[in-house]
Amino acid sequence: MTTARRIERSERSMPVLSRVRDQWSRSRPLTGVVVAGCLPLTAETGALARTLRAGGAELVLCSSNPLSTQDDVTASLREQGIAVHARRGVDRAGYYDDVRATLDALTGAGRAVLLDDGCDLISTLHQERPDLLGTGALLGASEQTGTGVLRLRQLARDGALSLPVVAVNDTPVKRVVDNRWGSGQSTVDALLRATGMLLAGRVCVVAGFGDVGRGVATRLRGLGAQVVVTEVDPVAALDATLDGFRVLPMAAAAAEAHVVVTATGGVDVVGARHLPLLRDGVVLANAGHFDVEVDVRALLAAASDREPDVRPALDEYTLADGRRVLLVAEGRVAGLAAAEGSPPAVMDLAFALQALTVRWLVGSAGTLAEGVHELPTEIDQRVAALALESLGVEVDRLSTAQATYLRSWRSGS
Repeated sequence: MTTARRIERSERSMPVLSRVRDQWSRSRPLTGVVVAGCLPLTAETGALARTLRAGGAELVLCSSNPLSTQDDVTASLREQGIAVHARRGVDRAGYYDDVRATLDALTGAGRAVLLDDGCDLISTLHQERPDLLGTGALLGASEQTGTGVLRLRQLARDGALSLPVVAVNDTPVKRVVDNRWGSGQSTVDALLRATGMLLAGRVCVVAGFGDVGRGVATRLRGLGAQVVVTEVDPVAALDATLDGFRVLPMAAAAAEAHVVVTATGGVDVVGARHLPLLRDGVVLANAGHFDVEVDVRALLAAASDREPDVRPALDEYTLADGRRVLLVAEGRVAGLAAAEGSPPAVMDLAFALQALTVRWLVGSAGTLAEGVHELPTEIDQRVAALALESLGVEVDRLSTAQATYLRSWRSGS
């Protein structure tokens, strides 16, 4: 199957995005707009690119993760005339060269919107290309990951965020469908592909019980694993406990674990202090965006030997006492680096939100303040309604009396 056919095959499972593309091919609402995206370059992203181009946008893309790039997809996009700066497996320097090249394409642009996945494009813009800010050409940006939104809020807190950015990750549809169900499935898919192990009966530790962590924990439990959750947030820990999961500190959980999956968006979740506690043959995987949740440098420093690719996307580290630690996808986001990311039906909604965010930013040009913005509820509701329609699911509508009651404060007991 050619890559173009693979992208088309993904599009068949993306009815909401296809609906947007069909509408935009007639109305062309993005004519004259340059869209610069730092995204996982998968077949589903190819479908998003086709939608944006159908709307009239000019595209320039780079990858948001060196191990998530599918080189055949980038080649196919280039054949379609889309500028793509990405290659699978590049080192850190090469990765940021691609990010810079993407920003360079904005020089002289009349109107532009950024699509980010992890905030690398936006942070590099602020640190290295401030000349692109304040010209009026950059209408705004969107960010589709929790990690990226966290970085953006820190940037705004420091008074350094100089354009409006929509936190697409924080919409209900994105959090429930992509973060919980999509990331949950793709992370477990990555574990199975990389290790080939039987998860039933194994002790699987999930660090973090946010939307992604909950999704991973639920999928692992469904496969018969004994799931333990670690948390720093008392509310999330209580939530996990009431959902039937054991909750332990990482120091206690690490000693039991056959598998540890990090899903916190933080740093040093599994660090040097935990290495002496790990059992022989433990598998470490990261569901978060960056390769900092598992301290790979500490693991490398403690290892007497490292054997890469004992299986695809699986490296084996031998510690001084002979214990072996297996690391999935170099500690990078496992679902994309060791599997194929969320299924097309999931990315359909996530990318429909992204596409409609671009349209909203273009339509709101000049009216949005610098800072982090929520996506209007009506856009989230529209995507959910289109998804239900594609699934043949019908929902009730409020009667006039019900709607009036919900708007009134006068009625009581």
